[in-house]
Amino acid sequence: MSLPLDGLRVLAVEQYGAGPFGTQHLADLGAEVIKIENAEHGGEVGRLVGPYFFGEGDSHFFQAFNRNKKSITLNLKSEKGRGDLRRLVEGADAVFNNLRGDLPAKLGLDYAALGKVKKDIVCCHLSAYGREGERADWPGYDYLMQAEAGYLSVTGEPGQPPSRFGLSIIDMMTGTMSALALVSAVLGARKSGEGRDIDTSLYEVAMHNLSYLATWYLNEGVNTGRHPRSAHPSLTPSQLYQTRDGWVFIMCNKEKFWGALCDAIGKPGWKTDDRFGDFKSRLENRDALTLALDEVLLQDDTEAWMKKFGGKVPASPVHDIGSALDAPFAQARGTIVDVPHPSRGTIKTLACPIRCPGETPPLQPGPALGAHNDEYLGSNLDKEERESIN
Repeated sequence: MSLPLDGLRVLAVEQYGAGPFGTQHLADLGAEVIKIENAEHGGEVGRLVGPYFFGEGDSHFFQAFNRNKKSITLNLKSEKGRGDLRRLVEGADAVFNNLRGDLPAKLGLDYAALGKVKKDIVCCHLSAYGREGERADWPGYDYLMQAEAGYLSVTGEPGQPPSRFGLSIIDMMTGTMSALALVSAVLGARKSGEGRDIDTSLYEVAMHNLSYLATWYLNEGVNTGRHPRSAHPSLTPSQLYQTRDGWVFIMCNKEKFWGALCDAIGKPGWKTDDRFGDFKSRLENRDALTLALDEVLLQDDTEAWMKKFGGKVPASPVHDIGSALDAPFAQARGTIVDVPHPSRGTIKTLACPIRCPGETPPLQPGPALGAHNDEYLGSNLDKEERESIN
């Protein structure tokens, strides 16, 4: 057996979060991902993102996005750097970048340039707003996309200032989408013998994620807003409720779970109560149901309720980041792994969420800047370039 992407070679001109997050998926699944970095700038910007560092040019941020990759240094604005890139393309399956939309063509990273070198090369582009149109040369970041795509209007409590999602979720989802795009295009190229450009953008992924809320608006004119307690817009109970020592999120998104909840909290009569007996009546009486459930749930701690709900009622305790990572279930599932590190011995990171039964996943730290120059560039790296990274 082997990892699914063994034998796939990807050249990655990537930076910061979205691109490296996507190619880390590929590297975790066995692909050979070669980061191309500019030594004059200290490598890709993620190496410099603090406030926490393992050493110079080796931030915690960088390690979170660059496991199992290799690093070489090239200046793609120089003719020599572009020549070295073309030589590397001859042995690659795909070239990935997450640059501003107007830059791939200027740097020779698109199929128009690289298809002349290798007919079946795939050129995968992740940009803020796409490579064409009026915003092709605009910079863009996750939080901007959340704002423009309406996320802030449906996050947080009604009557409060707009609120963003707590993580850079658009970066991560666009990275994952770009990984899907890349492997799909490589599969097509291997079948047809001809490569292509393939694109994703932060903006379009953010808009696509609107999903059923978009369908409601486009077809019925329903402009979904925020609801108290992070409630589902149309199902209840599906929101936050108070316990004696905190909060619990309950989601009875099927009628059978409502009955299970009523039994678990000692209120079997609520199953036939005219106010709460079905989805429609519960939605009409959401405020009353919230007060009634709070009154019951405030009688005990979250942990006690979870013991009653576990496996019967879809429910979750509300963790902070630390308690989420320290939770016994997270440990039991192997979501946190130890990775060898040259200065720390080992560091902890989050495991790849894609499991390959029977395979041992690769666990190598994000590479030092230019660590693999000799392997891939050899004598093509001149003295000045070597000195700039040493």
